[in-house]
Amino acid sequence: MATPAAARIADRRDRDTARPAVQMLSILIPVYNEAATLSSLLERLAKIEFPVSVELVLVNDGSSDGSTDLLERYAQRPGCRVAHHPRNRGKSAAIRTAMQLAQGDVWVIQDADLEYDPAELPRLLEPIARGEADVVYGTRFHAGGERMGMRADHALANRLLTWLTNRLYGCRLTDMETCYKMARASVFRALRLEANGFDLEPEITAKILRRGCAILELPIGFAGRNKRQGKKIGWGDGCSAVWTLFRCRWQRLAPAAGELTRAANAGQMGGGQK
Repeated sequence: MATPAAARIADRRDRDTARPAVQMLSILIPVYNEAATLSSLLERLAKIEFPVSVELVLVNDGSSDGSTDLLERYAQRPGCRVAHHPRNRGKSAAIRTAMQLAQGDVWVIQDADLEYDPAELPRLLEPIARGEADVVYGTRFHAGGERMGMRADHALANRLLTWLTNRLYGCRLTDMETCYKMARASVFRALRLEANGFDLEPEITAKILRRGCAILELPIGFAGRNKRQGKKIGWGDGCSAVWTLFRCRWQRLAPAAGELTRAANAGQMGGGQK
């Protein structure tokens, strides 16, 4: 039987390591020429019942198709934050801008093209809200998910990139390239993203794994689209993803903000003892 002192120490350790309660979900939405689907996406999101408060952070990445006007109208609505890039800078740049604006405890990336159904988001949030995970991915390559419209060559590329991720980082993922990456804000902030384009997905995954965070995968559906419908990713992005996976595997990690604070405090304490 533990002594009272040992029990107090254990209780304090449990409180220190307990995950904080989730109060708000920030949905980060990069937008580049998505006028055809943007209104439908925002209408779907408005109808979903989330267990926590939600904010939408939309970043217009230099659109020229009417998306800008749509976003200006939604910017006036409560719970919406909108930013504009004067020129197209790439998906990752849009996500980095969204991260600067987001105020939620948990963040998730949502493309505006409706390939991913936002009705899946409350289910992905559940393990984080229960304190069982810090990072959750929605996987399109799972027996429980329904995958429609994905071309065979795209499916092959996704599987090869996931295989390479597993080999380089010692993990067992099934869908590294998924858009649905949900994590606590503290995890995302620690990543210090550098990518600008579609190399965002491997950079996020690589840096999460390098920092020792476990990734929980849950099955999701997927309704792919083709080039004619506005699909933007290509084989060149696959090559960039391979390079990013290798680069991040051996790149020296920049310290997270909390690590910098602890290091500064340690330096101040050390200086006082001289």
